[in-house]
Amino acid sequence: MIETIEAKINNLHVGQKAEFLETISEPRIKEFAKLSGDYNPHHIDETYAKKTKYKKRICHGMLLASFFSKLTAMYLPGTGSLYFSQTLNFIAPAFIDDEIKIHGEIMRISHSTGIITIKTKIMRENTTLVMGEAKVLIP
Repeated sequence: MIETIEAKINNLHVGQKAEFLETISEPRIKEFAKLSGDYNPHHIDETYAKKTKYKKRICHGMLLASFFSKLTAMYLPGTGSLYFSQTLNFIAPAFIDDEIKIHGEIMRISHSTGIITIKTKIMRENTTLVMGEAKVLIP
């Protein structure tokens, strides 16, 4: 039985949260570079990165942001939802072997449009790496 938009929205509430953990790994960095075509030496070249502000390679910001897709599609609001928009503010970098927490919280629910607004954030321990706002459509 297919759940109606109204039934899906009625199972959600403002303040509802979801989060999950991911680890930034060397293979993820390499695969993202391959998929995106972004071979910036900040991400790929250890020798280059040692001469930069952070002294080591940093994770692609858009690799971090891609976890918001998993957040909205699999957790909040979940399967069947479609991304409508996402704002991004990159605050601090992630590094290889970092464990990060992807977090979302429903801020608004529009029953008339089926659009859910979610505050999105990625953290490493007590440091915010990325934050923004997602709008997700319940089709």
